Amino acid sequence: MIALLLAAQAVEPVAPRQAFAERYERCLDLATDDPGRGIEEATDWRIKGGRHYARQCLGMAYANLNRWTAAATEFTEAAREAEVDRDVRAARYWAQAGNAWLATGDAAKARAALDAALASGNLVALQLGEARLDRARALVLLGELAAARTDIDKAKETAAKDPLLWLASATLARRMGDLPLAKADAIKAHGLAPDDASVLVEIGNIAASEGDATGAQAAWREAIARQPGSDAANSAEAALRQFEDPPPP
Repeated sequence: MIALLLAAQAVEPVAPRQAFAERYERCLDLATDDPGRGIEEATDWRIKGGRHYARQCLGMAYANLNRWTAAATEFTEAAREAEVDRDVRAARYWAQAGNAWLATGDAAKARAALDAALASGNLVALQLGEARLDRARALVLLGELAAARTDIDKAKETAAKDPLLWLASATLARRMGDLPLAKADAIKAHGLAPDDASVLVEIGNIAASEGDATGAQAAWREAIARQPGSDAANSAEAALRQFEDPPPP
């Protein structure tokens, strides 16, 4: 098994011809800047032999239109085609598929895709950390909190500059009853993203769990002030209602 893993890690992607590489870059640019045209370009290129490059580009275009199921499907097919080609890009495609499945709310499919990405051994640095974070998010949705804790702790080794990682860690720690860790990681998230209302909402949640009503209200009010009208601000407003005086009988 070890020999097989080392062999897989040694496989290098086959560099496409210059014209092929240029079309790939053009397709990704369209997928980002003009997703509708990106879909047209990627579909045409796939028909004409663009293989997994075209499918990944198509997935990117769908993702930029928030068409997450279509995006996840294309990333999944790109990963399968890349595996047939023995191309290490398959790991990245599986990670993208997992992220897209998370956006659809399908935690089981997200976990399966991220398992494949991580099992390949071909993700490194930030990509590795982000894939572990995404699998942790899927595991939380599946109710596997201890396994999620393990993935988040490993993700800290390579994705420590991502405030979402520290926010996810803080939220999970609070849910698991580890308030000191929750508070410490929320502070790190706030240091990286001081204007993020989601982080401030979690700081308020942790304060409330500690019985600090004053601190909780202050954090929630700041969340509303930082990003009014956002989903996080709406959550903060809902949390603050518990402190309102009840209507007269």
